[in-house]
Amino acid sequence: MKNKVLKIHPKDNVLVALQDLKKGDTISFEGNHYILQEDIPAKHKFFMQDMHFGDEIYMYGLLVGKAQFDIPQGSIMNTDNTKHAAEPYHFRPSNYHWEKPDVSKFEGRTFQGYLRSDGRAGTANYWLFIPTVFCENRNLDVIKEALYNELGYSVTGKYKNFTHQLLTAYEKGEELSVASLERLNSTTDQSDRIFKNVDGIKFLNHQGGCGGIRQDAAILSKLLAAYADHPNVAGVTILSLGCQNLQLNDLVNDIKFRNPAFDKPLFVFEQQQSKSEELLIKEAILQTFVGLTEINKFSRQPVPLSKLTLGVKCGGSDGFSGISANPAVGYTADLLVALGGKVLLAEFPELCGAEQNLIDRTIDPNAANKFIDLMTAYSHAAEAVGSGFYMNPSPGNIRDGLITDAIKSNGAAKKGGTSPVVDVLDYTEEATKPGLNLVCTPGNDVEATTGKAAAGATLILFTTGLGTPTGNPICPVIKVATNNVLAAKMADIIDINTGPIIDGDKSIQTMGEDILEYCIKAASGEVTPKAVLLNQDDFIPWKRGVSL
Repeated sequence: MKNKVLKIHPKDNVLVALQDLKKGDTISFEGNHYILQEDIPAKHKFFMQDMHFGDEIYMYGLLVGKAQFDIPQGSIMNTDNTKHAAEPYHFRPSNYHWEKPDVSKFEGRTFQGYLRSDGRAGTANYWLFIPTVFCENRNLDVIKEALYNELGYSVTGKYKNFTHQLLTAYEKGEELSVASLERLNSTTDQSDRIFKNVDGIKFLNHQGGCGGIRQDAAILSKLLAAYADHPNVAGVTILSLGCQNLQLNDLVNDIKFRNPAFDKPLFVFEQQQSKSEELLIKEAILQTFVGLTEINKFSRQPVPLSKLTLGVKCGGSDGFSGISANPAVGYTADLLVALGGKVLLAEFPELCGAEQNLIDRTIDPNAANKFIDLMTAYSHAAEAVGSGFYMNPSPGNIRDGLITDAIKSNGAAKKGGTSPVVDVLDYTEEATKPGLNLVCTPGNDVEATTGKAAAGATLILFTTGLGTPTGNPICPVIKVATNNVLAAKMADIIDINTGPIIDGDKSIQTMGEDILEYCIKAASGEVTPKAVLLNQDDFIPWKRGVSL
C-alpha cells in the first residue's frame, strides 16, 4: 500500500481512506496535516477543512452533498452530517474532444464468435425458452428439469451428492455438518454435454403477461422479442396459455418487427389448443431437441472486436468502486469504442449528479434532449410516490462509504469511460451505433442486466465491492471485484480483481487492458465466467414503475 489516502480531483474537499485509519492519527497529504477526529474505516471519507452548515461538499470534482451542521476538519463523512446534493443540468452547446486510448495492442485482434446471418456476432450459442405468461412457468420448470440432467447442463450434481451424503450420515447416526462430509468440486462438466456447440438451454421465467395493465404486457413483449432476436440466441421455443394479455401473435409480430430478417428456428405452443399438458410438454421437448441438433452444427469463427457489444454494470458497490473497478472498466470501454465496438451504460438513477458531463459528451442534440427527458420523467415519477434518486444508496452501500447518491453515481458513471455518447436508448431499444450508448434502466441489479441484454449486450462487465451473484440467461456476466478482500472471500463468484489498483501495484490503464483480454477469452469460449458456470440466470422485466 503506497498511500493511506486518495484525493480524486483537485477540487475535492474530502479524502478517501485507502486503509483503516485511527482516531488521533495525523495524516500528511500534499504538504498538509490532518488530525483525525474519529476512526475512518477504509473506503470512507474525511473532511479536509472545517465545514459549516450548508457548505458544499465535492468529490470527483463535482457537488455530491451539503453539510448539515458544523463539522470539524478530520471528521468522517456520514449520513448525519452530509445530505445528497447535485448540480442542475441542461443542454448546452459543447465541443467535447476525446483523447482516444492507445489500442495498438488490440488492433487486428479477433474473438471466436458465432456469426449470425444478419452480420451480428454472438459470444455464446443458446437455445431459449420463453413463456408469454407466468401461467407457463411450471411447464418451463418441468422441461428444464427434463433437459438439463439428460443433456449435461445441470449444475446441481454436487448438491444432490451432498444431500445424498447427508441422508447416508443421518441413517448411520453420524455427525451432520459440512466439515464432516466429503466435499465434491464438480460443477457443470462440459465434456458431459451431448451438444458440444450449444452453450446452454435458457428459460425466461417471469411474473408478467397478464393481470397487470396492458402497457405492461406490451413492454414485456418487446423485451422478450429482444431476447429472441439476441445474437447469443440461436433458437427459440415459446409456450403460451392462450387467454393472457400478451397474446402469442403479439410476441411473434414484435420479433418480426424488431428484425424483419429473423430466421432462427422458432417453435410455438399454446396450451389451451393442446389436447393435454403432457402432450404439450412432450411436443415442446421433441421439437426443441430437433432444433438443438441443428444449432449444434454452428461453430465459432474469428470475428473482429468491433462486433462486441459490452454492457457495463455495478452492483453491491462500495467506497472503492469509483476509484478501482469502475475506472478500470471505463478504460476497457474506451478501448473497445476506439476499436469500433459498442458499449452500453445504463442505471439512470445512478447517473444522478453525472448528467451534465454525459450531456456535454453527447454528439446528437436530439439524443442529449432525449436523455434529459428520460432522466427528468424518471426522477419526477420517483418523487411522486415520496421517493427520489437521493434514496438510491442501499444500507450496504452506505456502510461501505457511499454516503449520497451523487457519490455513488459519479463513481458508477466511471464505468462508461470518457468517449462521446453516440445514442440514448429507452428500455428495450436496440443499440445500433458503434460507441457509447446510454440505456434507460433502473439501478436494480437484475432489472438493469435484463435491460442491457435487451439492448444487445453480448458480454456484461459487472463491478462489485460487496459481492453479488447476479447473472443473465443469455449474456455472460463477468464479475469484477473492487478490492482484494472481496476477491479472496468470494472467489467462487469473482472473475477479475482490481484490488491491485488500490494497493498501487497496477494502473487503471493496465488493469483496463487486462480486463479486455479477459473479455476476448470469454467471448471466444476460452474461459467461462463464474456466473455462467453457476447457471446464475437472473431475469426480471421492468414494468416501468418506480425502481431505483
